[in-house]
Amino acid sequence: MRVAFQGLGLTPAAFWAMTPTEFLILLGPENGAAPLRRDAFDALLARFPDKRDEDGHDRDG
Repeated sequence: MRVAFQGLGLTPAAFWAMTPTEFLILLGPENGAAPLRRDAFDALLARFPDKRDEDGHDRDG
């Protein structure tokens, strides 16, 4: 909120009316997390594989 009010000069009403995406856009691209690269995604899949029951259904949801 400090960034919104002091850095960007937003009013409280303007800040609370925004979506998180709109706020992140105002912060600029250098302030967001980098996109997940394919190699990092593949590493996550290897570390946390889907678990299936005997019918082949996803057990986590």
